[in-house]
Amino acid sequence: MSSPAVQIRHRVPRLINSKASAAVEKARLTVVPRARTRAPKVPFVTLVTLVLISGVVGLLLFNTSMQQASFAATSLEDEATNLAAREQTLQMELEDLRNPQRVAMQAQDMGMVVPAAPTFLGLDGTVRGEKVPALPENKLDLTPPAPIKPKILAPEPTVVKVTAEPTPTTTETGKNKAGKNKAGKNKVDQSAQGRRSR
Repeated sequence: MSSPAVQIRHRVPRLINSKASAAVEKARLTVVPRARTRAPKVPFVTLVTLVLISGVVGLLLFNTSMQQASFAATSLEDEATNLAAREQTLQMELEDLRNPQRVAMQAQDMGMVVPAAPTFLGLDGTVRGEKVPALPENKLDLTPPAPIKPKILAPEPTVVKVTAEPTPTTTETGKNKAGKNKAGKNKVDQSAQGRRSR
């Protein structure tokens, strides 16, 4: 009989060998057939379509908003131009209303006249100067004299006298009418030459 220690020694290699072979069997790589899994195409195509549609719609909205902004800017520029022209017109009217000659003419139309001698009112209420009443006869002539035109711009009128010829009767022949027409033309030509020579 063998001792229990010897038996354990004999069993240990068997156990190790059996466990090693099991580990080797587990660790051995085998070629597994590749499983081809295809992703479904419908979600991808839907996503790409949605991205394209949203891009086109966004571009259209952007173009529309840019055109609206352009129209608004154009209308505002037109309004600013009109307001600037209106401001200039009002400024010119104001300058015309402030014209001293116009103010003086309106004062005269209302019955105001320039006093003959000025008087001054002091702070204490005293009046200094001559007290001469202003009369309507003391009006000033505020209208400027008309400018004198040079003779070149205002020539003397040219007067042409035309004598009236008797009207032809129906009994005259066609030759007499033609002769009178030629004579009338000659007179008109001579008067025109006379005007040119002047």
